[in-house]
Amino acid sequence: MMHSKFPALSTTFWPIYPSNTLVVTGTIAACVCYIGVFGGMRENRCMLISFFILLFILMLVELAMACVFLVYSRKVDTYMENDLKQSLEIYRLSSEEDNRNLKDQLDAVQNLFRCCGVHGVEDWKNNTPLSCCVEDPCNSVHSKNWQEGCFGKLKNWFASNFQSTGAGVVTLFIIQFICMCINIPLFCYMGRRGLGYQ
Repeated sequence: MMHSKFPALSTTFWPIYPSNTLVVTGTIAACVCYIGVFGGMRENRCMLISFFILLFILMLVELAMACVFLVYSRKVDTYMENDLKQSLEIYRLSSEEDNRNLKDQLDAVQNLFRCCGVHGVEDWKNNTPLSCCVEDPCNSVHSKNWQEGCFGKLKNWFASNFQSTGAGVVTLFIIQFICMCINIPLFCYMGRRGLGYQ
């Protein structure tokens, strides 16, 4: 969810972020499950075998994506730091009206996480935005800024959410596996019944 709020800040591998992948996978899984439910209600063996094959393919894709995330999880810190530095530089060097979307999103990150800059307030080089201020008005003589950098705060936020996302993916995988296991006897039962067996 976090990435969906601040897309302009991240330019590295944006299509394969966990939030994007989970939404797409969930949508596809819902469509595939509809085929399975409809096939079971109609007692249609063709739909049940289609459900089984599509669910198996979906599980293979999920497994491949999990491997990709595990491989890139070690590099996420580097990508995030580089993206934040690049965004801060664009913000700092832009005029008041240029790159409004990026500026709004970086301000939102700084307000939400109560941080300033990438590694600290000194990243702004004496051109600190209002979103770094602890109190209003920011431009007063004794204004205070958030001292901690956003990189550390975001890194901690992602680390705390990594386990819950992983647990959700494992749970989804187990449910899909159970659905496949239920589908096999149902398919066989319909086949036997079609041949006159009970």
